[in-house]
Amino acid sequence: MAQARHAAQRANPKAENPKQSPDGGSNRLKDPDDWVTGHEPMTGAQASYLKTLSEEAQDPRAFEADLEKAEASKRIDQLKRETGR
Repeated sequence: MAQARHAAQRANPKAENPKQSPDGGSNRLKDPDDWVTGHEPMTGAQASYLKTLSEEAQDPRAFEADLEKAEASKRIDQLKRETGR
């Protein structure tokens, strides 16, 4: 059984890897509340994008330098909707 699975993976390496699956199994679609690292400080990229979006939305209060990754992601999504991005 394991040999068959490994052969199938070699034939289609993306078949069992949800991060590479074209069917929406990407971790980008995972709810930020469910992120294992969601409690860590937001990344530099998140901070930069959040700052830009908060300026575009003319809502400087939307940017807080000490946000966690999950909260930053939620705010980015909200501001993207508000700014039409």
